[in-house]
Amino acid sequence: MLSLLTATLRPALGRNIFQVAVWSKVQPFSTSLNSRAGLGTFKNAWQKSPPFLSSTLLSRCSRTIITDAQTVPNASSQEAWKRFGITAAAVAGTVILVEGFLNRDTRDSLTPAEQSYLHDSFKYTGGGLFLTALGARSMFRSGVAFRIMAANPWLVLGVSLVGSIGSMMGVYYTPPEKTVQKHLFWLGFNACQAATLSPLFFFSPAILSRAALYTCGVVGSLSYVGATAKNDKYLYMGGPLLAGVTVVALSSLAPMALPLGMRGLALAESISLYGGLAVFGGFVLYDTQKILHNARLVEMRVIPRDPMKEAIALELDMLNIFIRLVQILAMRSNNRK
Repeated sequence: MLSLLTATLRPALGRNIFQVAVWSKVQPFSTSLNSRAGLGTFKNAWQKSPPFLSSTLLSRCSRTIITDAQTVPNASSQEAWKRFGITAAAVAGTVILVEGFLNRDTRDSLTPAEQSYLHDSFKYTGGGLFLTALGARSMFRSGVAFRIMAANPWLVLGVSLVGSIGSMMGVYYTPPEKTVQKHLFWLGFNACQAATLSPLFFFSPAILSRAALYTCGVVGSLSYVGATAKNDKYLYMGGPLLAGVTVVALSSLAPMALPLGMRGLALAESISLYGGLAVFGGFVLYDTQKILHNARLVEMRVIPRDPMKEAIALELDMLNIFIRLVQILAMRSNNRK
């Protein structure tokens, strides 16, 4: 039992550390810091600027009372439906392509036990994401996001790690029979994620909504592939994905300790963003198949039924994909202007 929990905890723990490490990376390294600046210069620049938003990026992608109406231009109904159709076609095409190239051999239909366990896991995932978004929005409106950005970044990093990992381990190791205690740890985990993500609301609603839509498309298509693939087809990916997330996390933390040049910073940023998308997309496949594998073990009474624990891994996957897409869309918007 302990070995199963440990094997399950390691990938999610690495993903949680990586999500917090993302915010420790100052976005405009390649333009605002000298290529040979030392760690002391970096600390001074960090304390004088927000943890992950540059003044240029914030001014072009953020909302204010004066510019909010100009951020998203009013489009005609015909143009809006056209964009919606293009987006829907792109998502549907992604599902078909991924299904064709990665999942040529399909399995039989899911058993009732597998369907129930998978549905319950995604229910907790959706509920956790809703609570996280609601909490992040409330913290942003109440001014908590400003205080987080103005605080010592190392203190924020430490508190985020302790809170997120501690509450996650509480969910993992609390028996399902202790319903109240387990749900309290689950609520604490989502509160920590909300506090970490609340500064994202400085970005334009257009960027956030597009990133959310793309995240749903990516996660939905990959989950479908994982659910319809043959049993345990993608479970071998656990080790390579853990190694990949370690590389991505180190690329996010490298500018904090290494005096990288302009090219080095650009390379580290690309690995963090695009490599992170690939790694966490792979984790969606792996976690979906792991849920079905655990559903069969639950049916054989080998492990207890615990969909809340399964949902934590999926929620971390979606949040990390969403963060990457927000950053990529913000950079593209900044380059166009």
